[in-house]
Amino acid sequence: MEVSRIRALRGPNLWSRHTALEAIVSCTPQECSIDTLPGFEARARALFPGMGTLRETGHAGPISLAHVLEAAALELQAAAGCPVTFSHTAATVEAGTYQVVVEYSEEAVGRLAFELAQALIHAALRDTTFDLEAAIAQLSELDEDERLGPSTGAIVDAAVARGIPYRRLTKGSMVQFGWGSRQRRIQAAELDATGAVAEAIAQDKDLTKKLLRAAGVPVPLGRPVADMDDAWAVAQKIGLPVVVKPQGGNQGKGVTVNISTRAHLDMAYQAAAEYGEVMVEKFFPGSDYRLLVVGGKLIAAARRDPPQVVGDGLHTVRELVDIVNQDPRRGEGHSTSLTKIRFDDIAVARLDVQGLTPESIPPKGQRVILRNNANLSTGGTATDVTDDVHPAVAARAVAAAQMVGLHICGVDVVCESMLRPLEAQNGGVVEVNAAPGLRMHLSPSYGKGRAVGKAMIDELFPADNNGRVPVVAVTGTNGKTTTTRLIAHLLAAQGLRTGMTNTDGVYINGRQTDSGDCSGPKSARNVLMHPDVDAAVFEVARGGVLREGLGFDRCEVAVVTNIGSGDHLGLNYITTVEDLAVLKQVIVQNVSATGHAVLNAADPIVAEMAATCPGKVIFFAADRHHPLMATHRAQGKRTVYVDGPMLVAAEGSWVERIPLHSIPVTRGGSIGFQVENVMAAVAAAWAAGVSWDTIKSGLASFVTDSHNAPGRFNVMDYSGATVIADYGHNPDAMRALVAAVDAMPAAPGQRRSVVISGAGDRRDSDIRDQTVILGAAFDDVILYQDAAQRGRADGEVMKLLRQGLEGPVKASRTRHIDEIRGEFLAIDTALARLQPGDLCLILVDQVQEALDHLGMRVKEAKEKTVVH
Repeated sequence: MEVSRIRALRGPNLWSRHTALEAIVSCTPQECSIDTLPGFEARARALFPGMGTLRETGHAGPISLAHVLEAAALELQAAAGCPVTFSHTAATVEAGTYQVVVEYSEEAVGRLAFELAQALIHAALRDTTFDLEAAIAQLSELDEDERLGPSTGAIVDAAVARGIPYRRLTKGSMVQFGWGSRQRRIQAAELDATGAVAEAIAQDKDLTKKLLRAAGVPVPLGRPVADMDDAWAVAQKIGLPVVVKPQGGNQGKGVTVNISTRAHLDMAYQAAAEYGEVMVEKFFPGSDYRLLVVGGKLIAAARRDPPQVVGDGLHTVRELVDIVNQDPRRGEGHSTSLTKIRFDDIAVARLDVQGLTPESIPPKGQRVILRNNANLSTGGTATDVTDDVHPAVAARAVAAAQMVGLHICGVDVVCESMLRPLEAQNGGVVEVNAAPGLRMHLSPSYGKGRAVGKAMIDELFPADNNGRVPVVAVTGTNGKTTTTRLIAHLLAAQGLRTGMTNTDGVYINGRQTDSGDCSGPKSARNVLMHPDVDAAVFEVARGGVLREGLGFDRCEVAVVTNIGSGDHLGLNYITTVEDLAVLKQVIVQNVSATGHAVLNAADPIVAEMAATCPGKVIFFAADRHHPLMATHRAQGKRTVYVDGPMLVAAEGSWVERIPLHSIPVTRGGSIGFQVENVMAAVAAAWAAGVSWDTIKSGLASFVTDSHNAPGRFNVMDYSGATVIADYGHNPDAMRALVAAVDAMPAAPGQRRSVVISGAGDRRDSDIRDQTVILGAAFDDVILYQDAAQRGRADGEVMKLLRQGLEGPVKASRTRHIDEIRGEFLAIDTALARLQPGDLCLILVDQVQEALDHLGMRVKEAKEKTVVH
């Protein structure tokens, strides 16, 4: 068994909406059925009893090693605690080759699971050992390292529950919620709106106390100190016991409380000095409470108790700590609900105060404190007391947060109880924390957890805001780029700052920010990260969906222009038009429940996609009498069609009419494929809420010149001859272009020529069919070799193109054929032969470079005409 390629599908994809890994797995004939491998399944199950059922998915054949790989990779992740449920194995057209798809929650964990699953299979094949416990532990450890911590994870979960999209920006806790101009970002439990000044204030404990005292919030007496002697002097002045802590510390690091002797103070000073400047404060008796304030409201409160063990009369203190640390809720760092108790010098010193050593055996029931401070990060526990907080205590906590300027604030209070005002019990606020930990509120040791993640998301996004900007996704075989550009043009005309991706580049509010083929998911994600995007239009190519899935979780509008006879068939196991349709309809399957799919009713395969759309459907077709169009309209649903000289949008008895002569791109309705593109774009703009006045004015101002829509039926004059530049590159495109040329006015005796190459990654028949079609419509054909042969031998593509002209069905019009090396030389050759009234169709390969070259030649011809 050989795994030749593993792809990470990071968005909705051909197989599911889950993030998943897709592997190409090749099996020998014997490995295509585990029934031919004596004893294999029994050995595999002995090595991994939890592997589950080996499913026959994707084909009706026997269970192969690929199916075993699928089951093992999924169940290993599940055993490690990963929330995964989806997997699938499909046989390809190549005998013994399978596509194995397994969901992951963390990509690195999924990849490791594939490696371990392969190791398991090899062990079962060779009858050797496999350390299952070590494998699951390795996966669990990696998952803990990779996944978001409980605090950030709770905020993300709350966003998902609200339907708010998110994207993790770093391997840490920085997360973007929402898209474009409606996005917000967090770093752990800190909002993007929190100012650096507020955060700096919170880190300076002395300044914080001064501000809180000015706001009427009770705080302990004390000040920063210069050395141990100064610290002792302050302690005597304010009165023992005292607290020693770093002036800019966090998470309880370096904090020592309830100090009543000089020796204890000196030790505490040294511990605090490791973290910076030191301050001494009056010790408040009572318990340590953390109050969480979000957006000016108290959301949760917890009492924090220091790490401790209870004697049983049998075990030493060290052994009791080991027993407590075996609690599965305790882990290292902040990834679990509780942290393991650290047995270090500070713990030993705290034992000494209690007259104990690590080897002491405390009597049954004796509580042994292992630290003075009660932070969870040092192994402490938390008890929820939210329902006990007195309104006056809550008011002081909110005042503290607002005085510092924190939207999300952890307010540390020391007092006897939450049931009475702080002033009535000699309590006070001892610290204010930016980016507070949420573990104690989400999953307290005792009491119920609080929905603090939801409170933070509600602070970021009011109830009527899901953080989304309208997303329009466009796919199909032909017309995608023009339709994408026209939709973006209409949205921009509505006043929306529009982000667009297509095969020419990335555009933000009319400015190009990237070039090349940008029709994949990475470009889409980049647009959705841009803060100046109010709406987005994405051309969605097959390659990007196959490589990585969609760049968004769902769209408001999905447009499928056509499928026809397809394109790029035979690549990546997409071998039939039906296969291609399943891939293209991924955008339709991921329309929002309130959105629309815009589908070509005249293309049967596209029309069938309507059944997979979670939202509503708008059908378009030139023929308003098409049965599907008539039925859809009779049901009161939206349709777009052509009625004589008018483009019509109809919903029930309501209609909107736009004269085709007012839409330049259609040349008065004579260019059929442009009329289809316009219908699709109008339907998409309608679905996106663009006003009809804006749609009409936008259609009137959109032209397909070489600047606005390069390579999309760009028509220009060359010394009295008509030159058309287009990027068509498949048989359906050739038919559409021929129909468009036939519809254009022709001078008497007009001679037609075409300049064409072919992409090497098409099937032989697809390359030949292009010139079969063109040969019936053009007098002269100039063949040139594409810049990228894409796996073809030198001259092979031109040979196939010539075969289309000279094959069994000989070109009915072509009389002259040339073969030229180089695209620009081919263009110049064609231009040199043109006479006034002639027409030349140039099928460009290097779109922008070819158009620049052609533009230069057109300019030279105009200048020459002026001189003469």
